[in-house]
Amino acid sequence: MTTTRAVLFDFSGTLFRLEEDDSWFAGIQVDEQAVDGHVQAELMRRLTAPTGASVEMDARAQRAWSNRDLEPHLHREAYLHVLRESGVSDRHAERLYALVVDPANWTPYPDTAAVLSGLHRQGIRTAVVSNIAFDIRPAFVALGVAGDVDEFVLSYEVGAVKPSAEIFQTALARVGVAPEDALMVGDSEEADGGAVAVGCRFALVDPLPTEQRPTGLTEAIESVGLGV
Repeated sequence: MTTTRAVLFDFSGTLFRLEEDDSWFAGIQVDEQAVDGHVQAELMRRLTAPTGASVEMDARAQRAWSNRDLEPHLHREAYLHVLRESGVSDRHAERLYALVVDPANWTPYPDTAAVLSGLHRQGIRTAVVSNIAFDIRPAFVALGVAGDVDEFVLSYEVGAVKPSAEIFQTALARVGVAPEDALMVGDSEEADGGAVAVGCRFALVDPLPTEQRPTGLTEAIESVGLGV
């Protein structure tokens, strides 16, 4: 009988989502045209998609992109390149990038707090396992659940990115749980689904806007017999 003693969570599109304010794009033009809703949505997709490059890149830009979640300066270089190649001016690209890496601008999914707190009360170990190059802990502090997360395993701090086995093995070692007793919850089969290769189970969630996915996390953990 399989037990679940730990749940590993992705961050972006799973626990929190970057949801822009229209004011972020005030005065910004793309290829000398005002930003409309379609262009705004595409820019945000390019800034948050977990895998794949969305613009042309030379060798230097490709190196930065490939290693963006391992070094903060490469993360900045990679995404400024994406914005510039998308037609955004240098000044506005810098402004948008600063908003992206501010944890205060990330919105929690409606059931994030309840799920993390519920698992903590039950003694289920939790870890946030994220390909990211900035500290996301302040977002959990603001939500009041930083104490409900046992470990933060962030790529730029541990030197490994999903879907590599190393980052999942690091998370499992930190929470002290065997892979067969752990569930990985994330929005990317390619990145987060890499946990299956080390023996974890995997539950996929849809990175919908937060108002459109009120119970996605709850349903994911209920799929393995857990509740909150």
